[in-house]
Amino acid sequence: MRHKTTVGEVDGGVLAYTAGQDLVLDRELIEADCLGTAAHVQMLSRVPVRPSLLTKADARRVVEELRNIVADAEAGRFTITLQDQDVHLAVERRLTERLGDLGKRVHVCRSRNDQVAVDLRLYAKTRLLEAASSAVDLIRTLLAVGRKQEKVPMVGRTHMQPAMPSSVGLWATAWAEGLLDDLALLMTAYDLNDQCPLGSAASYGVPVPIDRQMVSDALGFARPVHNVLHANQARGKMESIILSALGQVMLTLSRLAQDLILFSMPEFGYFRLPSAFTTGSSIMPQKRNPDVPELMRAKAAKVLAHANLVAEIVRAAPSGYNRDLQETKAPFMEGFDLAISSLRILTPLMKGLEVDADAMRRAFGPEVFATDRALELVAGGLPFRDAYHEVKAHLENLAGQSPDAAIAAKRHLGAPMGLDFAALEARAAEAGAWIAEETRHFRACRARLLGGSKKAPSPG
Repeated sequence: MRHKTTVGEVDGGVLAYTAGQDLVLDRELIEADCLGTAAHVQMLSRVPVRPSLLTKADARRVVEELRNIVADAEAGRFTITLQDQDVHLAVERRLTERLGDLGKRVHVCRSRNDQVAVDLRLYAKTRLLEAASSAVDLIRTLLAVGRKQEKVPMVGRTHMQPAMPSSVGLWATAWAEGLLDDLALLMTAYDLNDQCPLGSAASYGVPVPIDRQMVSDALGFARPVHNVLHANQARGKMESIILSALGQVMLTLSRLAQDLILFSMPEFGYFRLPSAFTTGSSIMPQKRNPDVPELMRAKAAKVLAHANLVAEIVRAAPSGYNRDLQETKAPFMEGFDLAISSLRILTPLMKGLEVDADAMRRAFGPEVFATDRALELVAGGLPFRDAYHEVKAHLENLAGQSPDAAIAAKRHLGAPMGLDFAALEARAAEAGAWIAEETRHFRACRARLLGGSKKAPSPG
């Protein structure tokens, strides 16, 4: 059976196969597609050709209908059908139904290739700001835990074996600083993504004096993608870059989750996870299973795999647009969902984490102070290697020490009692200010094009 679509008749089986998940995924792109179309028609109304591609009155009518589409989509009244194939033709269908021939004129100087590229970049701008804001929230929570537990001793481990005196403050702050580094990657990915591909059409531009800079400015991008071929073939690569940045966030969260699982085990007893973040067993009444951090490890693996999957999809593609790119959309969107939800659930978990300081202190055996004892001998004039072997030869004679005194002696930069919380908090505040400014700018551009938005992220 053949189906009539906006771009011609298509076999039913082929249509179902090629539309794929787009009928569902593209619901997330309806507002972005309307934003791109609003900027496009406003630019078309200013192109210096006769007869006009669109008049300013035409552009206003189109924009008004685009506002209606966004409102209908939020209310569940706008749907993308199989015959539409995707969000782009669904929007064009509605414009044509409501505006007649004017709706058919909107697509001039544009291709679905640059449409989907700009939709995904607008989508990524919003979601990267959400991810960055959620990361800042978690960073601040970890720093607060570090401040509160700064003086609580904790056995530092290497190879999972007792190593040297450490502290809960050092442990919590290490994850915060790691996320600050990850946040820098997210911001770099945001900057690379913050380029407008619209106006590149099918990949090769158009023989009409369109104003790509105007469209870029209207949509709130930092700049247009300069080369029109690159504007299209950067799709897939850009998604891989963003997923790689999200993957680094998830790598940090996964290792933190592993620590939470280990150190909340009865054999350690350092931490107690909040009851709201554990689950019971269907057969064992005593169980408090750490399902949230366990699932976080698995979700981290998925995000890292998605980054590789997207890169694999595009690695052998020739220049120009290729339909393979459609298959990058699902892992890209799911990667955002997984990373943002993980950041958001770990923040309240860390706020409610209970620390058993007594269990921490009981875990200190004499061997944890072996390096400290060797350094005491060095202070007495013994060469370090001789001191090392002296302590190693008499480990059974090591005496226990005060864990509190041991960490109190470590005051150099970055050591348990040398943590510069103010500097780390300043980095988080700087990132939060950047997120707030980018969010404000994006909301303002959106409001100028279509009115206010419910979907813009809150600043960190």
